[in-house]
Amino acid sequence: MSDVYITGCGIISALGYGKETTMDALRQHKSAVGRIRFLQTEHTELPVGEVPFSNDEMRQALGIQGNTVMTRTALIGRMALKEALDEAKLNPQRQRTTFINGTTVGGMDRTELFEKDFVKTHDCGTCSEMIAEQSDGFCFVTTMSTACSSAANAILLGKELIETGRVDVAVVGGAECITKFHLNGFNTLMILDKDVCRPFDKTRTGLNLGEGAGYIVLESGESVKKRNIKPLAILSGASNRCDAFHQTATSADGEGAYLAMTEALKDANLNPSDIDYINAHGTGTKINDMSEGRAITRVFGRNVPPTASVKAYIGHTTSAAGGVEAVISILALKHNYMPISLNFNEKEDDLGFEPLHEEKSHKKIRHVMSNSFGFGGNDTVCIFSRFDQNENDLQNVSSHNKFPIKITCATQISAQKPLSDGWFDNPIQHENGTFIKSQDSDYKAFINPMTARRMGSVLKRAIATSKTVMEESGIATPDAIITATGWGCLENTEKFLNSMIEQGETCLQPTFFINSTHNTIGSNIAILTKNHSYNNTHVQQGISFESALLDAVIQFEQGKIGSALVGAFDEMTPQWHRYLVESGKSSGGVFDGETAVSTILSRNGDVELVGVEILHQSDFQHIEVSVKRLCNKKNLKINDIDLVVTGRNNCAENDVIYEEFENGFGFKNKTVTYKNIFGESLTSSAFGFYFAFECLKKGLTPKNKKVNNILIYNHFNNVGHTLILLSKC
Repeated sequence: MSDVYITGCGIISALGYGKETTMDALRQHKSAVGRIRFLQTEHTELPVGEVPFSNDEMRQALGIQGNTVMTRTALIGRMALKEALDEAKLNPQRQRTTFINGTTVGGMDRTELFEKDFVKTHDCGTCSEMIAEQSDGFCFVTTMSTACSSAANAILLGKELIETGRVDVAVVGGAECITKFHLNGFNTLMILDKDVCRPFDKTRTGLNLGEGAGYIVLESGESVKKRNIKPLAILSGASNRCDAFHQTATSADGEGAYLAMTEALKDANLNPSDIDYINAHGTGTKINDMSEGRAITRVFGRNVPPTASVKAYIGHTTSAAGGVEAVISILALKHNYMPISLNFNEKEDDLGFEPLHEEKSHKKIRHVMSNSFGFGGNDTVCIFSRFDQNENDLQNVSSHNKFPIKITCATQISAQKPLSDGWFDNPIQHENGTFIKSQDSDYKAFINPMTARRMGSVLKRAIATSKTVMEESGIATPDAIITATGWGCLENTEKFLNSMIEQGETCLQPTFFINSTHNTIGSNIAILTKNHSYNNTHVQQGISFESALLDAVIQFEQGKIGSALVGAFDEMTPQWHRYLVESGKSSGGVFDGETAVSTILSRNGDVELVGVEILHQSDFQHIEVSVKRLCNKKNLKINDIDLVVTGRNNCAENDVIYEEFENGFGFKNKTVTYKNIFGESLTSSAFGFYFAFECLKKGLTPKNKKVNNILIYNHFNNVGHTLILLSKC
């Protein structure tokens, strides 16, 4: 069994607020999918599963003052988070507690209406911060954005953070509201049903969108003992794999789903026969249900356990689905009850099983498998198990591997010469306070021109840098693809928004929507390289890259991978940059730029990635502890650090934090910056990493000083503080 325990749950969906309300509705076979009440859209003919509360009602319930800016996603998330923390009797300040949220549209509900300062609430990380602010004391906050598997990937990462001993408690899940953007987006794909959906039914024609939030509190056995709280259940296994087939469609045999299910069983040390119930992804679309059904049959053969989808009750809550349905899976264990699929009438000819559509007596439920599959073939499976052990049986945190992680190679596309280190001795200088687009490469060498025509700039740069480092390293199929982005595929997002404004909600084309999700980048790299490995996307504002890097380190430590492609990618458009300037979110110092950095991590190379530390709303004392912890990993003293690379950007409010850091450690004469060369963006810290790698690879700084150990320090609005230590081997 796993050593990760569940001590609290919180849920809100179209069925209402709270676990008791949810369970009652499931027992009554009550669908809450119906007419649109709150979303301002022309598509009133499309049934949805809306949370049955207005924004004002949720603000009042949460005690939020009228002048506090809050997105609907954040309001929904706060409702579920409150219930989870209350049940777990958790005060995050008393133990090392992280909050990991899964979401995709972020503050799109404000963006698409162009409400005042909408650009300040647009990105997904801001929504996560809004939710996390409800409870002080989180040591680390980050956001997953892998479309409909986002919340499930948040659960997976929380499990791994506990297993590697980085945190004691992880509050994980996801939140998502319905917006015109993704209602119209899904509608362009022609996969929305005008009736309540019918998962796995032969006559199914599509899905219904829903909204909601679900969070679970994960704890180590040691934390459970210390807090003297009885677990509700166990997170016994979890896995992520990529279908690597198509950006929106699933493969005929469900390869990604099959791999994710088999690996989750392996992680849980269970056999297929041990699973008592499957909470299927089961959206109700023709392709998805067939693909998932075939994958289930591949895993379970003729002995498919009772399998059902709850989408007809609540709609497809997209990025929140993994969290919402995790709570429902835990309720199934607690109440020994299997939710049935609604609206099933006729068996699909090509599937060897029917969904559970009638209640029947059954043995005690011990293990529930919950599937969450997203765009880009991002497939994540979690297994929840009954807890009925004594306190003495609680397991401690598992050990993890300790071997050097090397940086094999890295490259960039930026305002400097692309795919080159020619900037090192003579960088191009750019005027402060301007916006400089990245220099483009000859993409024909990396992408078929016909394919490239449908790609945004950020995706082409990501593929070019990724293919370059894979070729240079000789690793064609890395064991993990982990990407970071702050704004995501902004160009395509903007185009779809503009088309909604110019054309209304009719005659929209799906291409821009398909390529707008944040994990478009990671999934397309996997599709082009036929890579079915671990695939994740981090979107936590200015610490997105460091979050992705930490994720890779965790995968190495657990022995799950021997190589990883890690990249950071952001683009900018003139229109969006104007919004940034008008709202005061532009850097105000060095020039604003774009990001494309790819690196290969493996066990071979001349530069070692010693460690990564991320702190949330920290002070100098906590930063000092983290610096010493990083140095201890390499048996170094602070004075052994030869060079400190910081994110100074010539903005006084930003740079004063760096001055305090430099003065506090006596680093004043050892410090250099990189943003004057590469510019400012949400993921520009990846250039700091790349800058440091190039220095260590050459053994020299650009000023010809010898260097062996480099510390990289960044902060984002004095909230997220990050430290990376690199050493020459």
